[in-house]
Amino acid sequence: MTEILVLFYSLHGNTQTMAREVARGVEAVDGCQARLRTVPAVAPADEPARRLDEEGPARVSRDDLAECDGLALGSPTRFGNMAAALKYFLDGTAGEWFSGTLAGKPAGVFTSTATLHGGQESTLLSMMVPLLHHGMVLVGLPYTLPELSRTNSGGTPYGPSHVAGTDSERALDDDERRLCRALGKRLAETALKLGRER
Repeated sequence: MTEILVLFYSLHGNTQTMAREVARGVEAVDGCQARLRTVPAVAPADEPARRLDEEGPARVSRDDLAECDGLALGSPTRFGNMAAALKYFLDGTAGEWFSGTLAGKPAGVFTSTATLHGGQESTLLSMMVPLLHHGMVLVGLPYTLPELSRTNSGGTPYGPSHVAGTDSERALDDDERRLCRALGKRLAETALKLGRER
């Protein structure tokens, strides 16, 4: 079974919802399954961290990275960059970088922002940089997907995105959901192709 690790950080639940849609796209491909994982929150010692992971997916482990055939990485935007919790986890993957654990595996990224121009594309691009250092093969979304051209909310060729609203209450619309699933499907199909070539 080809397995795609869908790894995310979510504060208000929107990125987690996107992760579940990406997982649905993965599992729409015969012979593929998704492994949903999260990272722990990072917060100052005097600030209680909001936690969705207590009732959600398990926290990621080193084994998850080693065992996956591909990776979907998701984060809300923080000033045009990925959230500290996800960055902190990635900063600790020097061992995987040194051993080439992720080299040659496909990867894609997704994000959620409060506003349409809240840094979606810069966040996605910032998330790609460590994946390139790991030697991963980046998978985006092509303009053959009609949702990219018609969306009035989230969606970029760099990866799926979502506009949550300033209160983080706006649910994913149909186009955003379809683009998340498209990323999962493309990752799974790419992982299958790359696996046959190894």
